[in-house]
Amino acid sequence: MGSTTLTTPFKDQTHYCLAKKLLPWTIYAFFPIVIFRLYFYPLQLPQSSRDQFSNTTPIIITSSSTLSLAPPPRFSPPPHLSPHKAEEERADETPCEYTSGKWVPDKLGPLYNGTTCGTIKDGQNCINHGRPDFDYLYWRWKPKQCKLPRFEPNTFLQLIRNKHVAFVGDSMARNQLESLLCMLSTASVPELVYKDGEENKFRRWHFPSHNANVSVYWSPFLVKGIEKSKLGPDYNKLYLDHVDERWASDLDHISMIVLSIGHWFLHPAVYYEGDLVLGCHYCPGLNHTEIGFYDVLRKALRTTLKTIIERRGSNGNAIDVVVTTFSPSHFEGDWDKAGACPKKKPYNESEKQLEGMDADIRKIEVEEVNAAKDNAKQFAKFRLEALDVTKLSLMRPDGHPGPYMHPFPFANGVTDRVQNDCVHWCLPGPIDTWNEILLQVVKKWEGPSERGE
Repeated sequence: MGSTTLTTPFKDQTHYCLAKKLLPWTIYAFFPIVIFRLYFYPLQLPQSSRDQFSNTTPIIITSSSTLSLAPPPRFSPPPHLSPHKAEEERADETPCEYTSGKWVPDKLGPLYNGTTCGTIKDGQNCINHGRPDFDYLYWRWKPKQCKLPRFEPNTFLQLIRNKHVAFVGDSMARNQLESLLCMLSTASVPELVYKDGEENKFRRWHFPSHNANVSVYWSPFLVKGIEKSKLGPDYNKLYLDHVDERWASDLDHISMIVLSIGHWFLHPAVYYEGDLVLGCHYCPGLNHTEIGFYDVLRKALRTTLKTIIERRGSNGNAIDVVVTTFSPSHFEGDWDKAGACPKKKPYNESEKQLEGMDADIRKIEVEEVNAAKDNAKQFAKFRLEALDVTKLSLMRPDGHPGPYMHPFPFANGVTDRVQNDCVHWCLPGPIDTWNEILLQVVKKWEGPSERGE
């Protein structure tokens, strides 16, 4: 018989045990090499990742039960965006002129309605008041040379985290504020933490989710004024060299201020500088010189912007200032006749041009904003922009409450005389576009380079 080779599993096991003993020593031998490599040649994190951590802003807690707010922190990139996505968004963004464009049909419609938002002033809740047509809700503003993105409530809330946004001015400021609150409420419900004044003209809401405050201050002239009343003079008194301290006294605690004036300057008024009467507007029976209101509006806005620059620019605290330009009315005849603003769709450019008083007021506001920008250049943390909504608002005669400022005005039949509101805007409605543009303005300010940091 030939020899037989015996195969035993113990032979393979011997090799396995030897390898098992040597493997840990091999790993231990590599450890010093790895440590040496990392010490002298550390791994480099991507620049965007380092920036994400280095730009973290400490959260400042404010109280919702008091008007005293902590000084606002500086803007930083929204934390919900990854650095890569934020860079992509900035790369895609190009300077956009939102003023020129047209209204185009939109199938999606608004973010909210008259029943889902609880902050709509009764007179602007057109759907709940029985307005029968809904076509006015399905239009979007399309700029000629760029795209206006839809409103992103979470993005806006991230941008105002730990901040106080104040809307200051006449009832158009309140109208814009309530539009913003309705859109933000689709992402986070605010708490009303303060109210005061006739018809709650001074209010503040708090968003606990983002520790953000949004306020409205009634100040129809921005400067110091005494409004006409049934018990007093039937004209306004304006003191053009002093701002209205009802809002200005809170300037140190405001991160962004949105100003809106215009319509109250059309009313009869007497104008003062110090104790000197400068003149008046529509004041028959008074021994004052008629000087109109254009120069007065310019002076009031100039005083306002100058005061903000002096009080906030000099102390180095960051503040953003937005001036919403004049919003035209659309009365056709008497304000109390049936069909005072009867249009059911937007104008096209061939139907309506920006001219006359609407164009003149807008021009003054834009000029004063540009002049204030020059004056504020010495302060790196002061940012200012005109929210130019005059033209796009002019093209929307269909967006006002009209007779639906009151609930079901024709429940007992159509009459010749009925009160109409052809000045303010239905909510939801065209005014929501103002806040879509406002969001783009704030996003443009988002980068630290814009603040000079």
